[in-house]
Amino acid sequence: MHQKRYYNLFMQNGDIILKVVFFRTLNGKEPVREWLLGLPQEQRKAIGTDIKIVQYSWPLGMPVVRKMAADLWEVRITIFNGIARVLFTVDGSLMILLHGFIKKSQKTPENELETALHRLNQYRKNKL
Repeated sequence: MHQKRYYNLFMQNGDIILKVVFFRTLNGKEPVREWLLGLPQEQRKAIGTDIKIVQYSWPLGMPVVRKMAADLWEVRITIFNGIARVLFTVDGSLMILLHGFIKKSQKTPENELETALHRLNQYRKNKL
């Protein structure tokens, strides 16, 4: 049993396969999951595909992943009607999806970044 868990966590070449989890608020809500469920299936599929690329290829850089702040990255996803972003952190072998949104401009809106940073701080407080 222990060996199987080890195999699932590490690829044969030693790279970590991240386990993707949704950030959960104190009242049990999962904002990124809820956001995803509100999107059309085609967009959900594109977002899921790029998250999976990060999951199996971490650490990864541009053009798929961009560092936004200390311990905060974004998955950069092109969808049929624009640009989607999923902001996440990595904690050991966990990829925690903190915030997702559709971009309307080149620059990441400050309020979207603040939301992700707030959730990152909540995650850090509550995991202790």
